[in-house]
Amino acid sequence: MVISAMRHPFLRSSQVCGSWTRLLSAVTYTPRMWQRQTSNCVYTEMDFNQEEIMEKLQVFPGGSIDLSKQDSGIAVLTINNPSRMNAFSGTMMVELEEKVTQLEQWADGKGLIVQGAAGTFCSGSDLNAVKAISNPQDGMKMCMFMQNTLTRLLRLSLISVALVEGRALGGGAELTTACDFRLMAPGSVIQFVHKHMGLVPGWGGAARLIQLVGSQNSLKLLGSASKVDSEFGLQIRLADGVLEDPLVEESAGTLLQQAENWLSNCTKGPPAVIQAVKKVVLSGRELPLVEALRTEKDVLGTVWGGPDHLQALASKSKYK
Repeated sequence: MVISAMRHPFLRSSQVCGSWTRLLSAVTYTPRMWQRQTSNCVYTEMDFNQEEIMEKLQVFPGGSIDLSKQDSGIAVLTINNPSRMNAFSGTMMVELEEKVTQLEQWADGKGLIVQGAAGTFCSGSDLNAVKAISNPQDGMKMCMFMQNTLTRLLRLSLISVALVEGRALGGGAELTTACDFRLMAPGSVIQFVHKHMGLVPGWGGAARLIQLVGSQNSLKLLGSASKVDSEFGLQIRLADGVLEDPLVEESAGTLLQQAENWLSNCTKGPPAVIQAVKKVVLSGRELPLVEALRTEKDVLGTVWGGPDHLQALASKSKYK
């Protein structure tokens, strides 16, 4: 069904031009580039002292970030702090960075599902930590730390999906944009509530939102702090699918099972090939055309003539 943009002011989407050239510019693009953790960061040690902000964040405990890797090559990352609607405590921010590092090193990985525990996605930052580091200097350091982490999350060689159940508020809404896709459960809401806290997104959510829905829609979502339900999310292309309610459709399976089935359509095949697919798409999304083309060539060189390619040729499975 095609919906006219005139029927809703949020549906007029402007095309985003350009790319993130601050990172990886003036670099010789080789496959090794994608293996280096530092190449996936927005900020380096010259911009801020990461260890210093990590020490400050560790003072505010609570909750956990849980990671489960499955034999299928799909991992599940769970934001687990139900007593605070899965808000990020300081230690959870540090744990998220650690889990992303583990996923960067997962040679057999193909996909990732990010979810919240106990029926809700994430409500952003724990206010206790926010109040304690409310001076601008520490606030910007936390911002740089989380921007690095979520940028690395988006740049993983895994195809990622945010399973949005319940509410994704503030930083939780930003977290959804750090995944390749967003699947929304019935009754779920994504809401950029930052202005109600006297803030703007600081974890990279605004920049990523513009890439997803355009500058006009982003300005209205951030300026109005509107609730984005599943229907609206599909209309503005913030959501990529709507899951069925397991209580209504018993045959649908749990929300997590549905998300795994949806993601498996993109992750069928050998890990090296799926990771190569993600890398070429990532380069095309972020780099200028000439650099993206060169990167595509380099990534092709990592799989051409490899065991998966040769096996496919031998089995003549090209058109199956």
